[in-house]
Amino acid sequence: MGPALSLFLLFVVWPIIKAVQFSVYRWKGFGPLTDFVGWRNYDSVLHNEVFTGALLHNLAIVALSLLIQLPLGLAIALLLNRRMWGQGMLRTVIFVPYVLSEVIAGVVWFQLLQPQYGVVDALLAAVGLEGPEQGWLGTPEYALYTVFAVLTWKYLGLAVILFLAGLQGVPEELFEAAQLDGASWWQVQRRITIPLLGPTLRVWAFLSMIGSLQLFDMVWILTGGGPANATTTMATFLVTEGTKRQNYGIAAAASVVLFVVALVMALLYQALVLRRDVRDASVGAGR
Repeated sequence: MGPALSLFLLFVVWPIIKAVQFSVYRWKGFGPLTDFVGWRNYDSVLHNEVFTGALLHNLAIVALSLLIQLPLGLAIALLLNRRMWGQGMLRTVIFVPYVLSEVIAGVVWFQLLQPQYGVVDALLAAVGLEGPEQGWLGTPEYALYTVFAVLTWKYLGLAVILFLAGLQGVPEELFEAAQLDGASWWQVQRRITIPLLGPTLRVWAFLSMIGSLQLFDMVWILTGGGPANATTTMATFLVTEGTKRQNYGIAAAASVVLFVVALVMALLYQALVLRRDVRDASVGAGR
């Protein structure tokens, strides 16, 4: 375990320690750490309306992911789990966006969503509709939901593939027995498929939650956190403070807050949701 532990200490533990150290200094990125300010950077971050708004944006994306991506991904997985013509091609088409580079996907969607001259507005105009005057990414009321729509297109394939893998572990005998007993398709899914798919659903929800809290790449490419901070996330806030405003102490404090928020939510989810799966796995291993 020595090499793996060494890498973990070097690339995970040590950066966390350095971030905590930077967070208690006022530092512009040059020279030694001499201007100790204690908890003032944290006070500045926690009382910053942009950061608190960014936290709410992250939580909104977490909620939207669970409410929209989960049922949509499950519905597509159930559809693709049935024998049909072109099944393999459909699975590939749905999964391709996930393997695309964030930069490539972000730039493509940025061009598609350009006001008036973008493909999206052109399609709307073809059916007699109009997009926002400032564009979908330039209007504060629509920007966050537009970013979420792009995120759904990008990451839905991962959910579908995970759910399809989970569906392969459901015994066919259960479906046949339920059908012989007169159960409808919906009853089979509700009473057999979804309960047995529970561990996979919970693992995906955990991954989606952590990814939503750390969201940066797509937001930075599409909007940079704008317009008027309408799409700012905790990650874009700390990057802006560090690289553009040279407030590395503030940025480090924001990164520590982001780490604590993600850690607390992960531990709570582990204790309240994933505990049953871990216990069941332990019991199965014991047998």
